[in-house]
Amino acid sequence: MFNKQIKSAILALIILTLITGVIYPLIVTGFAQLFFNKQANGSLIYSSGKPLGSRFIGQAFDDPKHLWGRVSATSPVCNAAFSSGSNLGPTNPALLDEVNARIKALKEADPENIDPIPVDLVTSSASGLDPHISLAAAYYQASRIARVRGISQDAVKDIIKRHTSGRFMGLLGEPVVNVLEANLALDGYRNR
Repeated sequence: MFNKQIKSAILALIILTLITGVIYPLIVTGFAQLFFNKQANGSLIYSSGKPLGSRFIGQAFDDPKHLWGRVSATSPVCNAAFSSGSNLGPTNPALLDEVNARIKALKEADPENIDPIPVDLVTSSASGLDPHISLAAAYYQASRIARVRGISQDAVKDIIKRHTSGRFMGLLGEPVVNVLEANLALDGYRNR
């Protein structure tokens, strides 16, 4: 009787392992590859056959000719393997130091810009990997980018508009700009 139960348990283990560990994952992976290929493979953006980054993972840009994204709290910067927020509270002096350093960098990069600095340019996101910035944060940087690239602010703002996603289902959230996509468009821009 005991041997029969052990044989049944082992047979059940083998069958369930095959179903849940092999067959089901193969079906789900095949379905994802067939119907959601781009998403299943990381929503990567390619140029000349080489991956440049993911549409959904932020990248560090610090060249004045590019849009700068949100501050990343990961170490190294924008490393998806170490996704995390800073966990610094609003009264923590380290957070204040980081914010002041970012404000200083933004002002040094564009000293003539007297507009208020949008909060998402000086604070990190919860994951530290946010690929988007607010429309206000993108427009704040338009004068610097236009000056450095020698193009009009209208051209920069047009590129920003083309890479802006609206509210989810027209109701939730705020419009956001994908930093990587906008920077690639800026790099591909030709004066007209």
